Amino acid sequence: MTHFGPVSRALAFAAVVVSTGIAVAPAYAGPAEVALLKSYIGEWRGRGTLVGAATESVVCRLSLTQGNQEKINYSGRCTLAGTNLSVAGTIAYVDASRRYEAAMTSNATFSGIAVGQKRGGGLVFNLRERTPDEEGKEMNISSQIALNDDSMSVSFEVVYVESGDSLTAQVPFTR
Repeated sequence: MTHFGPVSRALAFAAVVVSTGIAVAPAYAGPAEVALLKSYIGEWRGRGTLVGAATESVVCRLSLTQGNQEKINYSGRCTLAGTNLSVAGTIAYVDASRRYEAAMTSNATFSGIAVGQKRGGGLVFNLRERTPDEEGKEMNISSQIALNDDSMSVSFEVVYVESGDSLTAQVPFTR
């Protein structure tokens, strides 16, 4: 069994949080898409649980602000396993691909790709990716970030390919 150290847990969590983003192409969104993105502008706080070999608390803060053109910028910080994870990025609707897309950077040097879809009155970003951790061990990552009215939730699962060990987390956010 793999025993996830603080850095390994933080990197796996970073991979999921960062994976909400991609390099955003120029956006030319219509009024409805822009209005939906702007509805999430504000300060968000989340508290949840990371479950793996041990159970740990995850505490996050996220700020969404108006960016250039029709884009929304975000920056945030999560604390878990005695480690701080910083993230920053941009969310936009890209007419050329007819979807919501996001870009993110982090202090964990991870980047990933996620695509958002409108569901009901909100947005849902899903990601499935395979990437190595800091020790080169392959991880399968599945995550979902749901934005709906005055709530946001992040859920994810990281499975280490070689051992089958996993990390899961649920982090609900409110304004």
